[in-house]
Order: sequence, then C-alpha cells, then structure tokens
Amino acid sequence: MDTNASVAQESTGSVSLADLKRKTKFTGTVVKTTLAGAIVDIGLGTPGVIHISQLQAEPTNRVEDVVKVGQTVEVWVRRVDPKKDRIELTMVEPLNLEWREITKGMVVQGKVSRLEKFGAFVEIGAERPGLVHVSEMTHGYIKSPGDILHEGDDVEVQVLEVNRRKKQIKLSMKALEEKPKKPGKPAAEKETPEVKEAPVPTAMEIALREAMERSNAKITAAKPRSKAKGSTADNEIEQILTRTLKNKVRTGN
Repeated sequence: MDTNASVAQESTGSVSLADLKRKTKFTGTVVKTTLAGAIVDIGLGTPGVIHISQLQAEPTNRVEDVVKVGQTVEVWVRRVDPKKDRIELTMVEPLNLEWREITKGMVVQGKVSRLEKFGAFVEIGAERPGLVHVSEMTHGYIKSPGDILHEGDDVEVQVLEVNRRKKQIKLSMKALEEKPKKPGKPAAEKETPEVKEAPVPTAMEIALREAMERSNAKITAAKPRSKAKGSTADNEIEQILTRTLKNKVRTGN
C-alpha cells in the first residue's frame, strides 16, 4: 500500500482526494512560495499547489507580490489527481458555468446586466453574458425590452444555443412560459349545424297525395251548399259505412 496515500486518508478522516469536487472552496494558509507558485495547507493532510498563473486574474511577475508565507487565502479546487496525491488550487474564483458546462435546453437563473433595442444581456455566471432577443422575451408583442425588463432584474432563462467558438449564448424567457391558447372562431365563422334534406317522395306517394288533395277540395267546395241537407261527401261516407256494416253482417266478421 502507498504510505503517502495512507497518511492522507488518515489526516482527512472520511474525506479522500477522490471525493474532492472541482470549484470546492477552502480557506488555507500559505506554507511555502516558489518561483512557480505557492503551496497552501487547506486542512486535508495533502497541501494544495497554486501555479503562479492562478494567483490572480492579472498577469503575475513575482509570487511574493501577491502572497507571502503565513498568509490566509481563499482558494478553489481546480484539479485533483488522487494517483499522484496532488491537489491543484486557484485563487481566481471560478465561473459558475464554464463553456463545457453550458448545454442547449438547460434552465438557469440570471440577472439583467444591460438593455439594448434588440434585447437584453443576462449574466448567468458564464465568461460572457447571454442575450435574450426581444422576440424571445414573451409570446406577446412588445415594442422594446424596457417594456418588461429593467437592469438588475432577476430572471429565469433557457439556453437556446451556445457557440463556444464565437463565445455566444442565446437565451429565451418565453420558452419557459405557457403558450397562449388560440382564440376560438368568431360566431359568424362557426360551422352551422347540418340540415338533413327531406326524402324525395315516390310516384305512388305523389299520386296518393294528389288524390287526397282533390278529395279535400271536393269536401271544402260542397260544405257551403249542404249545411241544411248534409254534404254530398257526408252522404258518400255514410253510404260507405253502411255497405261496410252489411258486409260484416253477411260475412260474420
């Protein structure tokens, strides 16, 4: 078993180098400086190494110009190599979102940093702010970004596109909004209920209807002249009924 690894495991308790995550923040003490950087004790048994390029965002000529032995510093984990028992640190606060971490469709929180006629720039913790075009702010029409946003506003946005080569991030606010329902058709445009066509009468039905109409016409024409004596039609009906009764008596039905 590797002796150095055993000592590191004993000193860190339940925490091993393999458990360390990138961007984890520590407060440490500078224990040594060299031409190439500084060594910092962060309380894990294995000291961390800060390269001269990671002491500050600006270029550094001499390590002692930035840190000195015994100084307390804030550092972040930059890289861990458990096999080599090595922890690389940085004093430059890392970005919340690095280019390789930004993906299409992800939802992030941001703050409006600047408004332009064509849209709004939003800080999302990346190297550069993302752009919400005015057409991606809401489903409705707005004349300018200032109609609904102000600098300093906290917003939730979705990544539409990321171009690492050009270092551009396109964002959307309306992608997280529910799409408005389409208005119903006006009353004039609503479909009228289907009207069923009347069936075409057959020749027999037409003949029967005409015969009934002629009979009714005769009855109607005869009524004024037969109020006292009874109409011809009534006589005919009476005769028909009489014959019908006689036939029933004769046949026994």
